[in-house]
Amino acid sequence: MGFDRWIESWQLLIFSSSLRRIAMELDKYYESKTVIMSPVRSELSAVGRGLFVAIGLLLLVASGSLASANEFVVEKNVMLPMRDGVHLATDIYRPAQNGKAVEEPLPVILSRLPYNKDGQAGAAKYYATHGYVFVAQDTRGRYNSEGEWHMLSDDGDDGVDCAAWIGKQAWSDGKIGMIGTSYFGGTQHAMALAGAPELATVIPVDAMSNMGRQSLRNGGAFELRFWNWIFLNAGRGSRAARDAGTADVLATLAEQRLAYLDQLPTRRGTTPLKLAPEYEDWLVSAMEHGINDTFWAQNNIVDAPENYKDIPVYLVSGWYDSWGGNTTANFMALNRTIKGPVYMIMGPWIHGQQAAYAHGQVNFGKQAAIADQWAWRKEWYDHWLKGVDNSVGKAAPFETRVRIFVMGTGDGRKDGNGRLRHGGFWRNENEWPLARTEYTDFYLQADGGLSEAPSPIEESVTQFQFSPDNPVPTIGGNISSGDDILVQGAWNQMGGPHIWNFQQPIPLSARKDVLVFQSEPLESDLEVTGEIEVRLFASSSAVDTDFTAKLIDVYPPSEDWPGGFDLNIGDGIIRGRFRESLQREVLMNPGEAYEFTIKLYPTSNVFKKGHRIRVDVSSSNFPRFDVNPNTGEPLNRQRMSNVAVQTIYHDADHPSRIVLPVIPPQARGAVR
Repeated sequence: MGFDRWIESWQLLIFSSSLRRIAMELDKYYESKTVIMSPVRSELSAVGRGLFVAIGLLLLVASGSLASANEFVVEKNVMLPMRDGVHLATDIYRPAQNGKAVEEPLPVILSRLPYNKDGQAGAAKYYATHGYVFVAQDTRGRYNSEGEWHMLSDDGDDGVDCAAWIGKQAWSDGKIGMIGTSYFGGTQHAMALAGAPELATVIPVDAMSNMGRQSLRNGGAFELRFWNWIFLNAGRGSRAARDAGTADVLATLAEQRLAYLDQLPTRRGTTPLKLAPEYEDWLVSAMEHGINDTFWAQNNIVDAPENYKDIPVYLVSGWYDSWGGNTTANFMALNRTIKGPVYMIMGPWIHGQQAAYAHGQVNFGKQAAIADQWAWRKEWYDHWLKGVDNSVGKAAPFETRVRIFVMGTGDGRKDGNGRLRHGGFWRNENEWPLARTEYTDFYLQADGGLSEAPSPIEESVTQFQFSPDNPVPTIGGNISSGDDILVQGAWNQMGGPHIWNFQQPIPLSARKDVLVFQSEPLESDLEVTGEIEVRLFASSSAVDTDFTAKLIDVYPPSEDWPGGFDLNIGDGIIRGRFRESLQREVLMNPGEAYEFTIKLYPTSNVFKKGHRIRVDVSSSNFPRFDVNPNTGEPLNRQRMSNVAVQTIYHDADHPSRIVLPVIPPQARGAVR
């Protein structure tokens, strides 16, 4: 027998022995607190495990490919003490050899989340079999952890206490990197703002931050996806849900969300949400509190970037994500404040879908996806936690500090699933916003046009009626936690069975309360990349009202799309009482014209030759945002509603416009 075949035979014996031992250990320790695992599901029956061993050996012999089994040890529900005596449930995954945990001190990947730490098993197995200890913790008041839940406000101190405990363990080398998306992207920011000494790097993905600015309260309006989040999660993993009867009542509440949307505002003590008082209290308080002040101080990075720990930060989000605008804002704030380094990647993604390349009715091409969700993070962690000289700072996606996906260069045909092939490509950049940007005004015109030339007309207005009882429905956009009440991402702006409050297949542009301003067909491609604002001159018959704006890429009719395709790119809102500042409320004088700044979400999109640039103006976008009753009553305490007459000005003295960050044709190439 040759040496190579001898080695292979020896590996086979070791591997078969390992598989048998793992199966026996699974049987022996399945119910114990400490479980020795391999990358197979512990829920397999004894028969299933036996079959797995047999089939695995047959496949290995047949293929001639042999490898040693990766192992890890997990200790479940370790109750870590916090400074106030509350204990948080924590799972610890450690690399193992021969069924025993590796004794070598290793860097730690930490995930602190409110969605049940058991759901971190996939990530934990990956990192624990790639040289890391992985720690998953239920945040305060959630699932197996003690205490009372509060929206992120405990996660700074709790994160510091958790990190301090980790740093004292023999299996920890004292360095922690954090992982997580959305809420548990927010726990990363909270821990960085609290300055945990052991925290060495973070990768906040689609992370909660700046909640009084945009993405929770938005231009003073409230994003109802968080109303939806509370109605769903008050009965999932909460203290209240530990009682079976209460859990049933809260589950019924969640099932009836559409009915409760018709009865807004939600008030204290008037719905079954009162059975989960901390959730009811936060929701009602948040809907009542429009001012961006200390109520929203937690994770306010934009206003206090100096509080952020000076560590390498990798910000990840998407053009259609609910936290996209705050991700770019955080990059700008942190990049000028800490040494970092601070990196950012922005894809064409919706919330948490970096491994996908299509959403809604649109396909961006397979190149848009980051297929291996753990490996690209591991590259970052290896560099900053282990000192590995790898692709960070040298090759995609880490070649430059900023990497963006430029949407819109597809052929516009239908793919095999009937989706618009909008396409796009990745490009490296050195900064955000791009230094070569030419901010270009496109002015609203009296005839519904949109032009780079300001209107010469001395007096020109368009009016519409805004009825709070018949709000403009939401069709896609920067959504998360939209389960059943909102659709995410890129959609043709047309109703249908997928939109519960706009079932008929008619375009939004047909509504009387939607004002459409669009350019002539473009004579050449136009790239728009950066932050976007609509500066609108308007008045109202109401003392308080909302104005909304939406940017749309209008595809012309084609063989695949005979009616064209109105693709939403970004949207925004401003509540009248916050027109001067998000720090104070000032009601309006009916009939008086004001300038309103509506901040849309950032984007990168090529409006192709023959397309039109369109801006839709209205006063509602429901249920993306709560509906203004036009009465001026305190927020979320209204009992009445009024129909408002809205006046949009577009003349020489009132140059309503959208300011687009245009990238000149000669400057569109990749930056190196």
